[in-house]
Amino acid sequence: MTQIKQLTTIIERDGDGYVSLCLELDIASQGDTTEEARSNLIEALELFFETADASEIERRLN
Repeated sequence: MTQIKQLTTIIERDGDGYVSLCLELDIASQGDTTEEARSNLIEALELFFETADASEIERRLN
């Protein structure tokens, strides 16, 4: 059974671009626009879930 969990994202202006941060997992990315920062964060999260050990995922989510 797949569990669905909502994650919180903050996108802030940083100089000439934007930084996006997933609070629950402490994963960040950046982009030139808010849309790019969001898209890059989604890609970083997908890579994390594809490569991280299950215990690491559990540790960060709790």
